Amino acid sequence: MRVVVVGSGGREHALAHTFRRQGHEVVVTPGNAGIEGSTTAGPEDLVGAADLFVIGPEAPLVDGLADRLRAAGALVFGPGADGARLEGSKAWMKELLAEAGVPTARHATFRAGEEAAALAYLATMAPPFVIKTDGLAAGKGVVVTDDRAEAEQAVADYLSGAAFGAAGTTCVIEEGLTGPELSVFAICDGTRAVLCGSAQDHKRVGDGDTGPNTGGMGTYSPVPTLPPGLEDDILRTAIQPTVDALAARGIDYRGFLFCGLMLTPAGPKVLEYNVRFGDPEAEVVLPRIESDLAAVLAQAAGGHLDTGVVLTDRAAVCVVLASEHYPASPRTGDPIAGLDDAHRLDDVVVFAAGVAPGPDGTLLTAGGRVLAVVGLGDTVPAARATAYDAVGRITWPGMHHRTDIAAAVGAP
Repeated sequence: MRVVVVGSGGREHALAHTFRRQGHEVVVTPGNAGIEGSTTAGPEDLVGAADLFVIGPEAPLVDGLADRLRAAGALVFGPGADGARLEGSKAWMKELLAEAGVPTARHATFRAGEEAAALAYLATMAPPFVIKTDGLAAGKGVVVTDDRAEAEQAVADYLSGAAFGAAGTTCVIEEGLTGPELSVFAICDGTRAVLCGSAQDHKRVGDGDTGPNTGGMGTYSPVPTLPPGLEDDILRTAIQPTVDALAARGIDYRGFLFCGLMLTPAGPKVLEYNVRFGDPEAEVVLPRIESDLAAVLAQAAGGHLDTGVVLTDRAAVCVVLASEHYPASPRTGDPIAGLDDAHRLDDVVVFAAGVAPGPDGTLLTAGGRVLAVVGLGDTVPAARATAYDAVGRITWPGMHHRTDIAAAVGAP
């Protein structure tokens, strides 16, 4: 099968790597200098030259790329713009959750001009306070704080457009939940959803979950502390009811569904849905998939998902290597050293995210999250040791990373 992967980050590298190791031909548009098979041709230029399109990032999905490709006759895995509203509008997503009877945090939505009402609602909440911009904000449109003044400032910044422009002039204020977070992933064909793994993410930039939120500094899969049967329960009580509610609205949702949950004392509650595979979650789940993923996604794209997804018992741990000053104002253009040394290690895969071509085939930093270093092993602690062995061989000026990814799981 010839598969076109749309996107340019570590998630898209992980998708391409998975399809290629399973024997498929892969083109990545636009890709990046570290991804084999990258092309400058646009997705719509490749219609007729591929058997399957897989759209990685959320922005082109919200913008309707899947609709345009389908209209041109392509087989596409990725929701249309109507289904992508699950991620494109947090207010709409909350409305759909209520309609579907899916457990979630108490919340209310406010729009520009409603700052007084928003602050009055905030006054009814206890910390931690959670303020979310309605639209896309590259994973940064959420403020979680125990400081009421900081929460009030976030409301003002969002509703005025000062923080994220039009994406922030509607915001959702919700109660802060407590408990461990979990990401569960499903593949959907419009009517049915099947599980394809889970992962534990680390969002804060610093060790011990300190500092500002980021797009993700590392993750691991599987999550050994999950109670048996929990993922199936989440499929039954959250994911499938959401697909049913979409279908009831006439939305034919064919794509990944990323369910972010908090395991509260009252049971699992959905924090958010994303309409694509997570990043860096994809980097630890995809290497564990033994099924022919392209064949499964083609089934889903065609509306007839007949098979499930088989994952290996092995574990994967991902450590994200970031540029100096990330997430505020990442420095770029630094040469990356040690990649060849890391690649020589067994059970290591390095996925390229924010990179650009340098002289003589080298890579330069070109973004905040630069590389996703993945170690595999028979247990999460063994995979963690392998990942950090590889991390220790890679360097560039100002590089930083967390040292505690998956540390809570324990010793090998």
